Amino acid sequence: MITETFLKDRDSGMNYIISYPDYAKEMIKKKGEHDLPLIIYLHGAGERGGDVSHLYRHAIPKLISEGRNYDAIFLCPQCPKEFIWNNMPERFMALAEKIIVKYKIKRDRIALTGSSMGGCGTLEMGTVYSSFFSAIAPVASEGLLWRCGKLVNTPVYFYHGDKDDSVLYERGKSIYEGVIKVGGKADFTTLPGLGHNDGIDYAYRNTDLIERLIKARRTDFTRVPEICEEWF
Repeated sequence: MITETFLKDRDSGMNYIISYPDYAKEMIKKKGEHDLPLIIYLHGAGERGGDVSHLYRHAIPKLISEGRNYDAIFLCPQCPKEFIWNNMPERFMALAEKIIVKYKIKRDRIALTGSSMGGCGTLEMGTVYSSFFSAIAPVASEGLLWRCGKLVNTPVYFYHGDKDDSVLYERGKSIYEGVIKVGGKADFTTLPGLGHNDGIDYAYRNTDLIERLIKARRTDFTRVPEICEEWF
């Protein structure tokens, strides 16, 4: 995989890294047609700030730095230290749209995942942009139960260690149950005996999470109304 680093993007104000397969270098450089999906990864609270090297501590960036290869383009932005991902939907989308246009990503092949704070952010972005992602995969996450209806048309793949004492397993499970209750397409993978960081590492390293996102395609772009929209 080839990885490029970008500092202080003008539109979003965020640092970010882009990774893509070696064989796609010339194709991407020439901005030619391709069918590679874009997978966006949102990091946890400890990787915020201005040091881009912190992005390589966990999950997808770490695996790529260790030599893993995937048939996908990865966008890994860095959240400013003063914020969490849930505060950043507009800035997040400004960067995502820039990358989609620059790398000629097909609109049905944009997936999102994140861990811990980034898992919570994954649920937030999935609800705010409810007809945008081919699938989302929150890892060690929690969210707002009353917003689960916004995820009804987006496949959601949950992963959570059942010994997690940082983001409680039961809270993640309740969001999964909320999505199922409203008729959504979700599944929940319990990681037995694993706590917070070891559960995150296992989910990305040893499950089919990344492969599922690579295969995902969105077919239903119908807008999902905002909760209480009739009162706005």
